[in-house]
Amino acid sequence: MVAKEPTSEEIVSRVIELQGRIRDAVVSQMKQQTTEKLSAVARETTGDTIYAIDRVSEDLIRELFSEAFEDTSIIVVGEGLDDGGEVFPEGHRAKDARFRAIVDPIDGTRGLMYDKRSAWVLTGIAENRGTETRITDIFAAVQTEIPTTKQFRADVLSAIRGSGAQAVGVDVIKGKQVPIQLSPSRSQTIEHGFAMISRFFQGGKDILAKIEEELVESLIGPIESGKARSFEDQYICTGGQFYELMAGHDRFNADLRPNLETIFAARGQHMGICCHPYDVCTELIAREMGLHIVKPDGSPLDSLLDTTSPVAWVGYANDALRVKIEPVLAGILDRMGI
Repeated sequence: MVAKEPTSEEIVSRVIELQGRIRDAVVSQMKQQTTEKLSAVARETTGDTIYAIDRVSEDLIRELFSEAFEDTSIIVVGEGLDDGGEVFPEGHRAKDARFRAIVDPIDGTRGLMYDKRSAWVLTGIAENRGTETRITDIFAAVQTEIPTTKQFRADVLSAIRGSGAQAVGVDVIKGKQVPIQLSPSRSQTIEHGFAMISRFFQGGKDILAKIEEELVESLIGPIESGKARSFEDQYICTGGQFYELMAGHDRFNADLRPNLETIFAARGQHMGICCHPYDVCTELIAREMGLHIVKPDGSPLDSLLDTTSPVAWVGYANDALRVKIEPVLAGILDRMGI
């Protein structure tokens, strides 16, 4: 008898379950270990620095994917796994795997390991097209919040392509779900709202700040005496940045770091860490909620599902904001040669 393939709904349910187990394991370790231990550098990779707190989730990935997809086959790509991904259950060949997943076991490590701010477990699932599988092939996505130790609620967001997005809150103290309603901002202006260019790491901050200053002034005018009419929030977590847009907290955000590579080279500098495909693998959820997460030139967000490709993105909370901001941003980037 031929085994029945899991449906998209079943896949999402399984990923929600395994992400929940990762969340609980990480929170448990946070309560048991000191910040100094959790923030210790475990190793360096080509894509990022791996801290001790990352090892908690990485150690679970193999076990959880083997259990969740024991009736099919899946190749999982992500930090902490072998280059090119690993196939689960064992015994299957990569080229024959039915599905391909890209994961970030903890997106937002730096804020979480100091117990400052939530991190997220991110997963995107696509039909396996080998090494040519792309972000645009993702048909299901899930992101689960890993809360700080003082939080009682951790949100879980999911989507299946063409079927809309779902959101639920989990009371991590009582272990019960609580209803939540996420709604992106409908404002047609960034004035009196959060709108920013990501610049939370060393390198290029002067350029990124200049872009933001020019953009904001072009959109709402010059600074007024004694007033603050636009705000920023440097959340060191792409999944968290997407969440802030989806929850209606932010109206605009952009991560342009990969576009600065030529400028860095001219300065004799190296480009530091930047966004990778596993950081943006839940873009489908935002799209299903009506947001626009696109490339800086306005084209659809896309990349191979690997752990090294640099990814630049721009997020708009709604159509009206995109219409107003996108041409202004494009003009600034063009003038600056970015």
